Amino acid sequence: MFDIVLLFVAGVLGGMLNAVAGGGTFITFPALVFTGVPPVAANATTTVAALPGYLAAAWGFRRDIRVMEGAPLLRVTIWTMAGGAVGAGLLMVSSNEGFAMLVPFLLLLATVVFTWSDQVRRAASRWRRAVTPFGLGTLLPMAVYGGYFNGGLGIIMLAVFAMWGMTDLHQMNGLKSWLSFALSLIALAVFAAGGSIVWGPAAIMALGTIIGGYSGAPVARRIPRPVLRLLIALVGFGMTAIFFWRLIQGA
Repeated sequence: MFDIVLLFVAGVLGGMLNAVAGGGTFITFPALVFTGVPPVAANATTTVAALPGYLAAAWGFRRDIRVMEGAPLLRVTIWTMAGGAVGAGLLMVSSNEGFAMLVPFLLLLATVVFTWSDQVRRAASRWRRAVTPFGLGTLLPMAVYGGYFNGGLGIIMLAVFAMWGMTDLHQMNGLKSWLSFALSLIALAVFAAGGSIVWGPAAIMALGTIIGGYSGAPVARRIPRPVLRLLIALVGFGMTAIFFWRLIQGA
């Protein structure tokens, strides 16, 4: 019973964070691992569980992304799914042991990028004249990373959007939610074919992400960002420390 409650609450919080600023994986992935799901399966399952939350968040931001309807949105969606499929395929050929060794470093990278996300976006915006808006040179690497490890993907997406010249944060959050949904959808197909999804925990967590994802859009307009970012950063660094400790203990 405790595991069910933990997974559901982690889903709600993770879905809300993904909708507001990213960082939901800092909660959902560790929750699955702590309930006994192997690392590769936990990463695949948390990506799938976040899928309905991403869709709910995109729906919440639908007015903000409406101006991108048409060819640009369709093109970036298709290429995001292509890159996500490659990344998901790479995860399928990774062993639990090898992936477990990478997890603390991936979490640390994602947390650092998240914590200094404003600086990352500002730095990225300086490259917008040298980067093709909606170009594959920035889109595909982002999507491959997201298919392999979902942690910090939202922040990386926002940095890429800044490089493209986008400035409306709500529109950027809407596009982030939509592309995250598209990426998770193709990853679901790859992970399901590879038999790496633990469906029971995925269903419990997905229910939570729907609630958190949809409620996250209005929260994004009200919650003080410095407070939210501090809390997410503390969670991220805390989870990173725990996984480094687990790695050292298992060595």
